[in-house]
Amino acid sequence: MTADTTTEPEPEDDVNGDGDDNDETQGHLARLSPGRIALYGGLLALVAAYLSPLYSGLTTAFKSQDAYRETSPLQPPIDGFTVDPWLTAASELAFAMLNSFALTIPAAVLSALFGSLAAYGLTKVDWRGQALVLVLFLAAVFIPYQAVLVPLRQFWSMVGLSQIHPRGELVELLITHVAYGIPICTILFRSYYQTLDGELIEAARLDGASLARIYRKIVLPLSIPMFAVTLIYQFTQIWNDFLFALVLLSNRANYVVTLELNALAGSMATDYSVQMAGAFIAALPTILVYILFGEQFAKGQTM
Repeated sequence: MTADTTTEPEPEDDVNGDGDDNDETQGHLARLSPGRIALYGGLLALVAAYLSPLYSGLTTAFKSQDAYRETSPLQPPIDGFTVDPWLTAASELAFAMLNSFALTIPAAVLSALFGSLAAYGLTKVDWRGQALVLVLFLAAVFIPYQAVLVPLRQFWSMVGLSQIHPRGELVELLITHVAYGIPICTILFRSYYQTLDGELIEAARLDGASLARIYRKIVLPLSIPMFAVTLIYQFTQIWNDFLFALVLLSNRANYVVTLELNALAGSMATDYSVQMAGAFIAALPTILVYILFGEQFAKGQTM
């Protein structure tokens, strides 16, 4: 008898690893229980509901007036597509945007700088009455805008900067935003300075460094992440302010972008396409600030 030398072929190895991928995919699908699917579906529905006004405004900004009246706000601007609303809004808001930049940038920088100095004095310097001043700063954070409108208008009427120079109203608004932003900036910086190494500052004092030199050489360089937080916060708050600007600005040459955007509504008829385009143009600087400095903002919040 001869031995049967026939052998069964062995299964081929899965060279590409497709079998492992399929097992992994099946494992993921197995973990998608009905409850998890319902959760994801609910979250997607919330996202769609949250973004639908933004989508509606964006589609409206690219429609002509006839297309806006004849189509649904959620319908894409296939018929009646135009960029004229963007050009009109940009031309109407151009000067007000310059006024807003001239107001917002120095006001944000000054309020952050003064808040940093005040927080340094409240955390790294011991002096009598420190707790009372801190309480006053905390109380100032919670004062609503509406509570100060009447005395604010009366105060600036007595000072009369608007009568001295045509741009005096913008200076009044700038000082108002700086004063109103110092308390919140102080609280933010104080929380940050409490985490700084006190031994480093104490060593500088023993070496004979003055309070000003310690702040300039040690505290200020370490404060860059918190400056990013306060500057972004203040820039957004001041740029989007409408109430203070409405009360303090009467000359249209001094209008900021929020007031000029409100003026786009008109008195007899409203061009919603132009108004929506203007809203996106007015929001663009704050969006760019968050995109460009978002990493520093997140770093400052986590420190």
